[in-house]
Parts: sequence; C-alpha cells; structure tokens
Amino acid sequence: MIQNVSVIGLGKLGASMAGAFASRGLNVIGVDINQQSVDLVNEGRAPVQETDLEKYISENRERIHATLNHEEAVLNSDISFVIVPTPSDENGSFSLQYAGWAYKELGRAIGKKDGYHNVVLTSTVLPGASRYGLLPILEKQSGKNAGQDFGVCYSPEFIALGSIINDFLHPDFTLLGELDTKCGDQVEDIYRRVMLNGAPCKRMSLENAELTKISVNAFVTTKISFANMLADLCEEIPGGDVDVVTDALGADKRIGAKYLKGAISFGGPCFPRDNVALGYLAKQLGRQAVISETTDMYNRSIPEAIVERVKPMAGKGKTVAVLGLSYKPMSHVVEEAAGIFLARSLAASGVRVVAYDPLANDSAASELKGKVVVLKSLQQCLDQADVVLVTTQDKEFAEIKASDLKSGGGPVVVYDFWRALGDDVRNSEHVKYIGAGLAKDSQKIADRLEQLWDLNP
Repeated sequence: MIQNVSVIGLGKLGASMAGAFASRGLNVIGVDINQQSVDLVNEGRAPVQETDLEKYISENRERIHATLNHEEAVLNSDISFVIVPTPSDENGSFSLQYAGWAYKELGRAIGKKDGYHNVVLTSTVLPGASRYGLLPILEKQSGKNAGQDFGVCYSPEFIALGSIINDFLHPDFTLLGELDTKCGDQVEDIYRRVMLNGAPCKRMSLENAELTKISVNAFVTTKISFANMLADLCEEIPGGDVDVVTDALGADKRIGAKYLKGAISFGGPCFPRDNVALGYLAKQLGRQAVISETTDMYNRSIPEAIVERVKPMAGKGKTVAVLGLSYKPMSHVVEEAAGIFLARSLAASGVRVVAYDPLANDSAASELKGKVVVLKSLQQCLDQADVVLVTTQDKEFAEIKASDLKSGGGPVVVYDFWRALGDDVRNSEHVKYIGAGLAKDSQKIADRLEQLWDLNP
C-alpha cells in the first residue's frame, strides 16, 4: 500500500491536493520551481490563496515537505501527481511546454531509481497528449519502459477555485485514465483511502479520460448557455421569469437544476477554453464540434450585447458602477470575467466607470490598467453611480438597499443579472430595476405576441 506520494506543482490545485493527501495520512513531497512557494510550505504556510489551504498545510506540517528537486521527490515517493499549467495556445489547443519540462525532470529521476514509479498527470490536456506527447519523454529520459518500469496515468480533478479542497475530498466521481491495470490500481487505491464520500472511480484508457475531462466542462457550459438563452427569451414574453421556467426544467431528472440559473456569461480559467479546445480537436480529427463552438460564440456575445444595452442609459456626465469583477462570487480570479469585459468596454466607449469586488480589486485593477476607477468599498461605488451593474452573486451585493443608492438626479438604474437584490430595491420609486431574465414592463412585448397569434388579422 502506497504511503509516500509527490505532487509536482504547488499552485492552487497542487498545494490543495498536497494538503488534502496529508490530511488523510499520506506523506507528501511537493515540488515547485518557485523558491518562495517551497519555503512557505516548509514553514507550514500556504503558498497561494485558497479556502482552508493554510489550515490543511499547517495542521499536517509533519507529513508535508517541499523541494525544488524532482529527483528528491521521485526517489522518496512511489507515485507523482503532476499539476502544472497547460495554457491554451493560439490554436485553442493546450500547450505541453510546462508538462514536457516536468516530465523530462521526472524521467531523469526515474532513470536513477531502483523499482517502479507511477506518474499521474492531473493537468487538462487533449486526447493523445499523455500517450504520444509525454510518455515518450519519460522513456527517453529514463532509458526505461512504460508499463514495465514505470506507470503512466491521467487523472484530472473536477474542482472549483475557492472550494478546491472540499471538492477534491468529496467528488461526484474520480476519473482515471490508465496505461495498464497495475498503475490504475495504485491510483484507485489512493483515491479510495483519501476521498471522504466513497465516490466511484471511472477507469478507462488514457485517451477516453482526456476526452471525458474536457467534455464535462463543455457540457456544463452548454447548459449554462441554454439557461442564458431562456433568460433572454423571458425578457420578451409577458410575465416572463427565467427562474420560474428553469425551476420547472430542473425538476426533470434528465436535466437537473445545477448550472441552470440564467444570468450572465460564464468565465474563469477553464470553462471558456475547454469549448475552444474541443472545437480545435474536432477539426484536427476531420470532424465538427458545432455545439461547443456555438456555445463559445454565444457566451462571448452576451457581454457585448449588454454593453450596447447599457450605453443609452449612461449618458453624458453619468457614472456606471460595475459590481463584481471576479469570474464568480468570492474569488480573486478575474480571468474571462464578465465584469472585467463590461468595465473595460464601457470605459473604452467614453463612459465613466467605477468598480468594486469584495476580493478581486487588486487583480482587477492590474487587469484594467487604470482605465477604470476601482474603489475600495461598495458604498463608494453606490454613492457615485447613476447605473449599477450587479454581475456576480456576492452576498455583499444582495444586501444593497434603496437607501444605499445615489440620491438626486433621477432614478438610479440597477441592472441585476442574477436577480439577487430584494424587494426594497426592486419596488423603490427611486430605482429603475432591470432583472436579467425578467419580462420588461412594456405593452410592446404583449402586442408582439398578440400579433403573432392573431387568427383574424
């Protein structure tokens, strides 16, 4: 039974996995090229910001050691989990440059080791990457044979930033691509001992696992986009309410309620790029991934359409406040965030924009490069705003009251994409409330439907 594991890459996922493994009694050696990250882990501190990570590392300090040396990790463990960046390239594929370098180091170390060692890739890649891209590097650098002297697996995790450790320990299932039964048995045994909820392990070939990983995200984003499409339609139907519609849809067990909200475009470091990658893969295989390509195209069109809707509301001398700059609530990550796109685009069109996020102010300010005024508090934004855009479901925003909004100069427009604000704001005579996915209060939309179905024109 394996007791010693190594984790290659101490970023958000790698460091969180190291802490989770150690919390379940495994001895963990972490490897990173960043000296500061290594030092922090050895001091019992978190090298990156992530929920509960500091607690898991400090409480299990005696079982966690970090190093810059891949050889030290390989020689003192039986299995290595590789969690390094696989950034998207200009074609939409996932680059193997960082994984390739890590596998060179691992291969050299395996060449010096007596006995079997298992290498498990966790980073997202496309089908064929493990077998035809990375496995040959291990064989070349080690002078040994895959399947005989060392194992090769692909086992990505399904986690969300901000809840990585909880998601890792309580997965819906674990995904395991294996070169052979021997290496797969080792990984499944570790998962069986580490996961707290007895999640099933889905074992398959390397290529099937690689395809499954990106397919999960592609399917989820298609579901999000479908709900967003319904929200758009509900705005043009008398009495339309997307929450009423999706609540009924989600009750069907074939569909389910998760990710069926209907709000604003999805973002973050994974969702957008996985659809693009699936489209790239299909083209390389002489096939089509029309659904994924359309999902990506539609998702990117949503913020653009919002900008055009907001411009007429933001006339000369008016200020727009963008509340929510991260890609999801309570996160500092701003990659592909709708709020960032809206703030940047509105500012570029000549609108004065102020913005605020509970956690992402610093990263947003860096991304926006001084073109938008990022303020230190929610109230500072509200004091200046003639138009308020609520782009994330942060709890702080849900507590906004009508009295918090700017007074004088006419009603404040509040565009609530998640329908998170209460009746105090919705019903205030000093507020023009617009809820995404809620019907406009207009006779025009009723007249249009009446004309559509009028049997006696």
